[in-house]
Amino acid sequence: MTNTGLPRTPDQRRRDVLERLERELDVWVATADPEGVPCMVALWFVWDGQALWVSTRGTNPTGRNLREGGRTRLAFGDTQDVVLIDGEAESFTASEVPDAAAEAFRAKTGWDPRTERAAYAFFRVRPRAVQAWHGVRELPQRHLMKDGRWLV
Repeated sequence: MTNTGLPRTPDQRRRDVLERLERELDVWVATADPEGVPCMVALWFVWDGQALWVSTRGTNPTGRNLREGGRTRLAFGDTQDVVLIDGEAESFTASEVPDAAAEAFRAKTGWDPRTERAAYAFFRVRPRAVQAWHGVRELPQRHLMKDGRWLV
């Protein structure tokens, strides 16, 4: 992506973020345990128009942190094309996850965690804050969502 010229408008950035949520397959998921020990992994996800759905084993550090802490930061891109999403996570077992979410996840990723022998959990991450920018020139208007409400 070329980052020359005028900064995008906040409205264009929102459209770009929403398009990316539809298009991308992987997202970086950052969490911390109760002692503050960080953990970051890339996970497949699906966007349902309101929330991102990810799946991981419920017993690994990311699964435990999402379930117990309920908060995460999700990230796309490199330093010239950044999207950061701070979200609240809700945990679902394979038998509790809404069918529509699990089927959308399977359709997008080609993988159905519900069929695995190991116990996988699903997590619905509802965005509370969204930032997006292309390099330093877009930093002043990077905040697109606060407190779960789009600003643009």
